[in-house]
Amino acid sequence: MSPIDGLIIYIIHPLLSLLWLVVIIGIILSWLISFNVVNGHNQFVGTIWRMTNAITEPLLAPIRRVLPPLGGMDFSPIVLILLIGFVQGYVLNELIRIF
Repeated sequence: MSPIDGLIIYIIHPLLSLLWLVVIIGIILSWLISFNVVNGHNQFVGTIWRMTNAITEPLLAPIRRVLPPLGGMDFSPIVLILLIGFVQGYVLNELIRIF
């Protein structure tokens, strides 16, 4: 196994999986806060909300600049999830195949 294979398999792929999970948590938490299921002023909820925003916002902001506003719905997390899936499913596998 080459060093590129090890980097992809043991570092990049798990980090992308973790990012995918953080995006999903952010989506669900935003819905729960919007519909007043959980209190956004709760210290634990606020900490999780700030942490997910700090991780995902640098990745979502460029997507939001490209996507047009669609009736108040934010589709940028869906686009990010699709991009993560594409990178995991195709790009990383092709890199492993090449090296």
